[in-house]
Amino acid sequence: MPEHAQHEHRHDHGHGHDQGHGHGHGATGHAHHHRAPTSQSQLFWALLLTGGCMVIEAAGGWVAGSLALLADSAHMLTDMASLAMSYAAVRAASRPATESMSYGHHRWQVLAAFVNGLALLVLAVWIATEAVLRLRLGSSIQGNVVAAVAALGLLVNIAAFSVLARGERNLNVRGALAHVIGDMLGSVAALIAGGIIMLTGWMPVDAILSSVVALLMVVSGWRICRESAHILLEGAPSDCDPARVERELLARVPDMTDVHHLHVWSLTDKRPVMTLHAVLGDGADRDRALIAIQTVLRNDFGVEHATVQIELTPCADDDCVSPGKAGQ
Repeated sequence: MPEHAQHEHRHDHGHGHDQGHGHGHGATGHAHHHRAPTSQSQLFWALLLTGGCMVIEAAGGWVAGSLALLADSAHMLTDMASLAMSYAAVRAASRPATESMSYGHHRWQVLAAFVNGLALLVLAVWIATEAVLRLRLGSSIQGNVVAAVAALGLLVNIAAFSVLARGERNLNVRGALAHVIGDMLGSVAALIAGGIIMLTGWMPVDAILSSVVALLMVVSGWRICRESAHILLEGAPSDCDPARVERELLARVPDMTDVHHLHVWSLTDKRPVMTLHAVLGDGADRDRALIAIQTVLRNDFGVEHATVQIELTPCADDDCVSPGKAGQ
């Protein structure tokens, strides 16, 4: 893979108008930090290891009749999708924005995460339903096969964890590590089920432990769906409350007298975007105020892309209520 040099460019400009209004499109801090190739390598090998382990556990679960192994392999299938999404995200980070995709190619990660979360929930329902049926009707399980396959799966998961843990720790790699840890827990559950069946012949333990794996999948799936849906619905990031943004700007930008039409949303979980109208007092230096606004947004709220409209009258529009002022 060719190594991409990190580069950063910023642009601020203000346009004066005869009416005394100004626009400051502070789309500053368009920082394009391309992921290092080491991150791609980590995710690629983790994807291969997880995929191989999934096939082994699915085949072993089918042969042994173990729902615990099948549940863990189903969990691994969704984790493969997450790893593939992370790997693709690393590669997509270097793709430039286009006229039709002016914000770049980042939002598809959120769509993939939402689908992945739904898949986790659907698979969890199937596993739980199958577990109930097996508890009612009984089942015959080859405990030795379950234990052997689960042990092999645990070793592969440990190898994947080692690959991810010893290199770069960016957001994508940390997310992949969380999924691999979940796979390790699933393999441990299947290993315990196989060991208990070998020692005692108590078959229901397989369905019980598979239900535990299904519960973990529900928790993960719900969290992923909730977070990704919030981003898709243009919700404000949890650490970038509009009311707090307004208070900080008014307190720390001396020339600013009012803020309205303040909107904040996200491209991804780590890429907040904001627009706002800033009203300045008489004689204010618009360029200096714009720089101060952008500095507060960047340093305090992590907003690297903000569009700021500078105004010299209290309200140039019919509707000037900001989200932070709604209901007051």
